[in-house]
Amino acid sequence: MARKYSGAKGVAGSKRPIKKVVQSWSRYGAKEVEMLVLKLNKEGQTPSQIGLHLRDVYGIPDVKTLCKKSITQILADKKALNPMPEDLMALIKKLTLIKKHMDENKQDNVALRGLQITESKIQRLIKYYKGTGRLSKDWTYDVSKAKLYV
Repeated sequence: MARKYSGAKGVAGSKRPIKKVVQSWSRYGAKEVEMLVLKLNKEGQTPSQIGLHLRDVYGIPDVKTLCKKSITQILADKKALNPMPEDLMALIKKLTLIKKHMDENKQDNVALRGLQITESKIQRLIKYYKGTGRLSKDWTYDVSKAKLYV
């Protein structure tokens, strides 16, 4: 599928298995995986980092097939989920870095376009998360206070 803001067509990558079954070689049960997720969350890892860690270190291919819940659902059930969504936080961090660069290089028009694109992505994500209920309806995003969110 094509990318929204670049001319790129997309890249090939690894694909998940079509069948959603628990692998016979998996050593861990659902309760053990939930405990590992909570332990890694207490260490300060984000849900995507937790998934990568479980895959690479513990050999758990897919948390959702084992537990019947995603990592964010597990954290939400245990009241350990960060109120700010991970992808929104990453975009806000990117925005602050671009703003810092723009302060030093005022005539960098490529960076200015990147700033505009990042701001529009943030606004679209905020609209989505308000619609799904992940962010409260009265939550506001202010560009000048973006550093405080990070």
